[in-house]
Parts: sequence; structure tokens; C-alpha cells
Amino acid sequence: MIVKAALPLVAEYGAGVTTAKVARAAGIGEATIFRVFEDKEALLAACVAEALRPDALLASLAAVPLHRPLAERLVEALEAMREHLSRIGAVIGALHATGHLRGRETPRAGGAGSDPASGSAAIVPGSREEALAAPLAAVAALFEPERDRLRVAPEALARVFLTLSRASAADAGDDGRMPGALSPRELVDLFLHGALADER
Repeated sequence: MIVKAALPLVAEYGAGVTTAKVARAAGIGEATIFRVFEDKEALLAACVAEALRPDALLASLAAVPLHRPLAERLVEALEAMREHLSRIGAVIGALHATGHLRGRETPRAGGAGSDPASGSAAIVPGSREEALAAPLAAVAALFEPERDRLRVAPEALARVFLTLSRASAADAGDDGRMPGALSPRELVDLFLHGALADER
């Protein structure tokens, strides 16, 4: 309850949000916050963790009807991804803008998800790879009805589609679209049919 009340305030004020504001939004006394969280830093960390949770995204992806055409399924998935990434960006961006996350270590691609002791690419708990595993599986499931018609495996397509989703989220402005940016439907059409008009 406290974190859910704090999230929109963190997105608006970043690290400048006060515990008094959070308490008012949650309808509790300020002292209650410090019975739950050691300090404001712990509250902000909980807000970041909540923003990163993919639960709402996974629910949206699971709700996409598999009987609909693939293009429609992917448009819905892309819109859900953009919404999820927008929520993350609002919280992380506000904290960065107010100096809260600067200079902190962030997981590096290729390192966080491997197990150096075994020399394998096993997924490490808390790594970027673990965070992407569930969305990857959910998107791969959207390709399953067409498995026999696909040029590559659903898992490989899902990985490319998620990369496209993350890249396209950078084009989303406050109104969801920057000038010249492709709409979700246009991006899905490009993904499915390529860049050449005569390749359909």
C-alpha cells in the first residue's frame, strides 16, 4: 500500500519526494512509514523494485487471445511492453534526474547472468536474464500457434521482438509517440514483413 502510493510521487518528484507526501497519499501517519521501512532510502529502493516487477506486463501478455491473427497479438504485446517500460522509465528517470541513482552500479550485459564458477551461462537470481525470462516466455507463447510457419523458433523471435519493443519505447513521448516514430501496428508490420514493399 505504501509503495503503490509512493510510486506516482517518485515518478513526479524523484528523490525529492518527502515521506510526509507519501504518508498523505497512503492515508497513514508518517511514523508508519518508518515502522515498515528503515529510512527513505529503503522506501525508494522498494519503489524501484516495484516499478521493475513484470507482473502487470505478464498478465497483459497472458490475456492476449491466441485465436486472433498474429499481427494483432503482437500489436497488443508491443503496447503492453511500451506501457511497462514507460512506468519503469518514469520512476528511474525521475530518480536519475534528482541525482539519486547516479554513480551506482548497474548490471552489465553478458556478466550478470552467467555463473563464473561453472563457466556456463546459467541464469543467476536477480540478474537481467532472470528478469527477462518470464516476458520472453510469454511473448514466445504468442508465436506458438504459427510454429510450423515460422522461419525460426518462437523463442528466437520473442528475443528479437523484445529488443524491438525496448528500442521503440525510446521513441515514445508523453503522448506515446514522437514525430516520425512508427506506431505499434507499423512496427509489427515491419517485424513480420520486412523493409521491402515487394517482400510481402
